[in-house]
Amino acid sequence: MHFRSLILAVTRYVYRRERRAAVSDGYGCDGSDRSLGRANLVSLFNRARSVMLVLTSCLLASSLASAQNGTPAPRPEGEDSLMQVLTDKGLHDIENESWNAYGQFTYISSWKPSFDAPYTNLNGSINSLLPTAERSFTGTATLYLGLRLWKGAEAYLVPELISEQPFSQLRGLGGAIQNFELQKGGASVPQVYRSRLFLKQTIGLGGKSDVEESGPLQLGTHYDSRRLVFVAGNFTILDFFDTNAFDIDPRQGFLSLGFMTYAAYDFASDARGYSYGGIGEFHWDDWAVRYGRITPPKQPNQLPVDFRLLKYYGDQVEVEHKHTIHEQEGMIRVLGYRNRENMGRFSDAIAAFDANPQENATTCTGFNYGSQNAGAPDLCWARKPNIKEGIGAFAEQYIGHDIGVFARGMYSDGKTEVYAYTSTDRSATVGVLAKGSVWSRSKDLTGIGGNLGWISNIHAKYLGMGGVDGFIGDGAITAGSERSLDMFYSANLGKVYWLTGDYQHITNPGFNAARGPVNVFTVRVHGEF
Repeated sequence: MHFRSLILAVTRYVYRRERRAAVSDGYGCDGSDRSLGRANLVSLFNRARSVMLVLTSCLLASSLASAQNGTPAPRPEGEDSLMQVLTDKGLHDIENESWNAYGQFTYISSWKPSFDAPYTNLNGSINSLLPTAERSFTGTATLYLGLRLWKGAEAYLVPELISEQPFSQLRGLGGAIQNFELQKGGASVPQVYRSRLFLKQTIGLGGKSDVEESGPLQLGTHYDSRRLVFVAGNFTILDFFDTNAFDIDPRQGFLSLGFMTYAAYDFASDARGYSYGGIGEFHWDDWAVRYGRITPPKQPNQLPVDFRLLKYYGDQVEVEHKHTIHEQEGMIRVLGYRNRENMGRFSDAIAAFDANPQENATTCTGFNYGSQNAGAPDLCWARKPNIKEGIGAFAEQYIGHDIGVFARGMYSDGKTEVYAYTSTDRSATVGVLAKGSVWSRSKDLTGIGGNLGWISNIHAKYLGMGGVDGFIGDGAITAGSERSLDMFYSANLGKVYWLTGDYQHITNPGFNAARGPVNVFTVRVHGEF
């Protein structure tokens, strides 16, 4: 039996055995009086934690991979968790932690019916969303481990497991990819990997005392409102830049990739959304400024990382301000990024093809996406050190008790290929989120939002000639804005479980008005401990 398969089999066996034991002890997922007693719950968590610690040690001893997932949100004070249980029993100080451990599991299943398309993968191009009915899924399980090393120093390690099956091999959609957990190069066979390993050092400069609640990637502690923060290691840049609206965990909120961050934010990362690098932050009461430099992949949308940070890199700067309007909290952020990578410009690929039609999508001996369109230009003939830039803004504002609105938009230059994120050159998103306290279900969450994306004229010309990039390329195009509507309701069950129903309507998939629209129906199951 394969080593990782053995780990998974053991984990599944222990989980089922402990679940049966919990049920026999009186556990009820409906939160009724059948709930598991404290002692049994602690025992269950301890046994589950032991399995995860064994799994973590195996991870560190084996070859590791990474995967994109949403940045976790803080856990509200008093929420059921291992840390809270230990604190209630006097075995842990959740407000001033020396260590913590949290976990989650999420299963997302999507289905799209067939849709209208006059052509698909025309003339050998390969990046169309297939017009036939398809099913997609992802399954993830994550363990978040935090440890205080010395004064102001925190270390975090995050092992994870994922299994996935995308629509059409994750081709044919720009910023409207229906499930943000999907990744390039994933597989339906479960994979275990390390997603994060980084060190954070905080230096207090005075001011007020800010309380940071215990949660994934955050030890419970107090920080000075005026402080310096330095981060180094392996992480996703979205752990620190353009973080989630209203601190809502994305595994409880919108499912579309366009709502996780700016769709046009081509942040440097490997094919699964992770980078190595460093970040510096300066906090001064309600203001914050942060800068980060991170690693790009060696080839666009691939896993191998280029560690030559003085030659190829992704830089980003963000300014943030928190405010209050009529006693309602809000926030504004402005983010700019500048990437220097070995990437192709659309105009250079077209010029190379026009000058010599033999320099087409089928003849490149270097890295390409495998297009079989011999009459199309290809970015592989144009790759050289180039600069890609973009600037965006984000705003969120509570408008009532646990009801808020948010919007974000970004303009990228649109000259060069997508290197790490989506094919979108300009994006805009607006949404409304409401917590269930309004209707006496405080842990429920619902939202509705719209996501719009555009490509530049030269990008559209390249695709119209049959070219492909990392995600899209139908062989021809009637250029139009890719638009998606995402609406969901996430219902809390048994305190630490959520069941979500989601509907998405996607117009002009792949920025092509000749195809679609596409409807996507999704069910998500999410649990936390």
